[in-house]
Amino acid sequence: MDKINAIREKIGACDDIIIEQLAIRMGHIQEIIAYKKATGIPILQPEQEKKQTAALEAKLGDNEFEEEILDIFKYIVKNSRRIQAKSLFDYNIFLIGFMGAGKSTVAGELKAKLEMDRVEMDQMIVEKQGMSISEIFDEYGEAYFRNLESNTLIELQKRKQTIVSCGGGVVMREENQDHMKKNGRIVLLTAKPETIYERVKDSTDRPILNGNMNVEFISELMEKRRARYEEVADVTVATDGKNVTQICEEIISKLIKLDNTSEEE
Repeated sequence: MDKINAIREKIGACDDIIIEQLAIRMGHIQEIIAYKKATGIPILQPEQEKKQTAALEAKLGDNEFEEEILDIFKYIVKNSRRIQAKSLFDYNIFLIGFMGAGKSTVAGELKAKLEMDRVEMDQMIVEKQGMSISEIFDEYGEAYFRNLESNTLIELQKRKQTIVSCGGGVVMREENQDHMKKNGRIVLLTAKPETIYERVKDSTDRPILNGNMNVEFISELMEKRRARYEEVADVTVATDGKNVTQICEEIISKLIKLDNTSEEE
């Protein structure tokens, strides 16, 4: 028993060293983020993570615990992203734009890259109501659905560092802008009517487009909403011809630039 206790003491000593070194490592992560933010270096650098993994594998060589150590480092990298997000964005990021602009796709990618929480407003409403969006529109009407959106935004004020993918019409109510800006930044994603049509033409859960699934109607509706979208947006990112990584990089870059400008003022 004494031998086991002695070994456990050694493990405890190892834990103390690991904790100390992890804290130091995390501090260095914060230094890197601060430098990138100040100098305009791209925040997202996936190639650097690949280099780190390759270097670690080289260091481990034939270590008998290679698989386990690599698994641990996956979590270290994941938490490095979380530290990065905390250093950059202490608020919610609301993605707005016309249906099919890419809000859900971009929200998912931002979640993976920044290790932030993610919320789909429409999905929250569907789960709470136990009905699809189309069913809510059919049974209760659009005004009722818009009330649900406003109530959801009020609820989201209790959260922070969350990426929120909003419904296409959520900003048409002036009060919703106030709900979002109390603890967040609003990012407008745009796309051409032709692009929107290609993205949504096979969808059956777009009540506003029911019977009007064509480029002309989409273009007209987008034009009606355009001024409002642009009025409430803190930053705007066009999604046409870009992959999701490029879109995310542009969002992060523009938000950082906006935050830096705000700090200077």
